[in-house]
Amino acid sequence: MRSNPKFKTLWPEARAAHVLDMRKVAVFGNAGGGKSTLAKRLAEVTGLSLYPVDTIKFQAGGSEVPHQEYLKIHADLLNRDQWIIDGFGCVASAWERFSAADTLVYVDLPLLTHFSWVTKRLVKGLFQNPEGWPENSPMWSSTLAGYRVLWPCHRQLTPRYRQLLADVASSQRVHHLKSPAEMKAFLRAVKQEHQSIYWSRDRDAQI
Repeated sequence: MRSNPKFKTLWPEARAAHVLDMRKVAVFGNAGGGKSTLAKRLAEVTGLSLYPVDTIKFQAGGSEVPHQEYLKIHADLLNRDQWIIDGFGCVASAWERFSAADTLVYVDLPLLTHFSWVTKRLVKGLFQNPEGWPENSPMWSSTLAGYRVLWPCHRQLTPRYRQLLADVASSQRVHHLKSPAEMKAFLRAVKQEHQSIYWSRDRDAQI
């Protein structure tokens, strides 16, 4: 897991403040990487509001929102004080989001893992709506679309994502998660930091 080195060295008071500065978080990566599940758990830990891009870009049932309407909704979200936005949308809105975020969480698993998790999502989706999808999304067509974007995203966007993290590492918090174990470790670290903040507050209140 590649993270901003400043985050690792600040402890405890400055590091706690660093965690509290996590107010605008962009979670992104190829299809089927577990981004939506990670974003949901991150929202539960931090208390930040979660906005999956697919629920903004698509209506219940899977029909697409008019593009200009999507762009307006997305721009309005970016102007809010805090958010976690999970997904892609389009190139223009994604890079606008990355620029507005104070924290970038890039899920960059091996391509075969993404492929297998798209398949796993299809099977689970036969019984419940996938995390981050609009209600009553068409499972088969959406899954086929997921398969279709895996290779183009890996070939075209993955290098750009990796370069983005290198370019902004000195000015934004970046977390480059390359395995399921690193995803779990990231969530565990954030949870521990938040718990330490609350314990410190409780201790100070009792003094």
